[in-house]
Amino acid sequence: MNKGGKALLGALLAASALTAPQAAVAKAANSIEARLERLEAEMKGLRRDLDVSKIENEALKVRAERAETRALAAEAEAQENGKRLAVVEARPAVPPAPKPQADGFKSGATTIKLGGYVKLLAGTTRFGNGELATNALGRDFYLPQQIPTGTAPASRITEFTAKQSRFWLNFGTDVAGHAVKAYLETDFQTAPGTQGSQRTTNGYNLALRRAYLQVDRWTFGEDWSTFQFTGALPESTDYVGGAEGTVFVRQPLVRYSAPLGKGMTLHLGIENPESGTATSGSPTLIENGDDHLPDFTARLVHSGKSGELSLAGVFRQIRTETGAVSADASGYGASLGGKLFLNSARTGDVRFMLTYGRNIGRYVGLNFAPDAVYVPASNTLANVDVLAAIGAVRVPLAPRLRANLMGSYQSVSYDGSLSPADIATFNKSAWSAAANLFYSPVDSVDVGIEYRHGARKLVNGADGSTDRLEAAFKYSF
Repeated sequence: MNKGGKALLGALLAASALTAPQAAVAKAANSIEARLERLEAEMKGLRRDLDVSKIENEALKVRAERAETRALAAEAEAQENGKRLAVVEARPAVPPAPKPQADGFKSGATTIKLGGYVKLLAGTTRFGNGELATNALGRDFYLPQQIPTGTAPASRITEFTAKQSRFWLNFGTDVAGHAVKAYLETDFQTAPGTQGSQRTTNGYNLALRRAYLQVDRWTFGEDWSTFQFTGALPESTDYVGGAEGTVFVRQPLVRYSAPLGKGMTLHLGIENPESGTATSGSPTLIENGDDHLPDFTARLVHSGKSGELSLAGVFRQIRTETGAVSADASGYGASLGGKLFLNSARTGDVRFMLTYGRNIGRYVGLNFAPDAVYVPASNTLANVDVLAAIGAVRVPLAPRLRANLMGSYQSVSYDGSLSPADIATFNKSAWSAAANLFYSPVDSVDVGIEYRHGARKLVNGADGSTDRLEAAFKYSF
């Protein structure tokens, strides 16, 4: 190698030696810078993690404080409940509520129920046309056929009685899937005799009112006649409450009751016959006891939310015998009755009954008119027609106070074959009107006061009137 080549090579080596350290230094500087950047990034991440951890710690602290608060509150409530429980346990033990009393009592498989009422009636009565005999039924309750008529001086009586007190027993047994029931009812008013006197013991005969048994739809025994709608009877201090205008009969019968649906029921009955006739020239009623056929009765009833409606009919034979001679006549009648409620509580209502018939006198007004009039000269029974009506309204004045207004009427028409002289002293018509107030101070106790005016007229024009003021005190059980 010549000197020029050697010089060039030496220059290149020298330059290389100078450049190599600078490159190494630059590379080292770049590495340090990268590490610093990574370290800074890691520090930032660490700070973020620390910030998140701090937030979570704060949240945990808040939740812990809340949990501690709830625990303290629960502990305080438990302590308070413990105190209350201690107070309650310290009190005397309250006995358990008594079980409801059973309705009636058992005798074997039969349920027996008893009930009725005790009633005191105190009243004063004025008869405008004469006196009424002592112990007559017309002294105990309003009976229009016993109102004195004519021109005799007026009279006044005051009497107290408890003979209308009533007692009943009800029996019920299920026998082989059949409902068997029986009912027995008595009072002391119905029997005409007495066992004592008003001067001393005031004892009265126990009298049968109703006694019947029922097997499913059949009724056998003594009950209200199927021809009568008892729902029309008004609330009254009186035993009947307007006798002349109402059908009123209790007697032995056999009755079948058939539900027809939609609140309709049909009752069909055959009932005890009896002919109460008068004889031409004498108004005295005679129970003949010569009947051959039962009385046939029917009643259709509709019951609903608004009340009840009843349509009834009767067909019968009137018969009398005198020795070997007999006479008979047919009798028939119809009666429309109802009881309509004035409010949803059924504390107010309107009651009514309208009856018309021929030779049915014993069914209407407690036999105010005879069933028929026997005419000995022709050995016939003359017909007697009756038209009767009764109406009443019951008005609630307060929860335990109510008022009743009522009116009653009957008119009698005799066959044209009878002369005025033959029937001169027979009943022609009667009417009455009454108003009362009833107060029930407690359940089962009723106190009532009533005023009634009634009048009676005979075929010959003679008449009479009565005025009665009475109070009733009744406990029902």
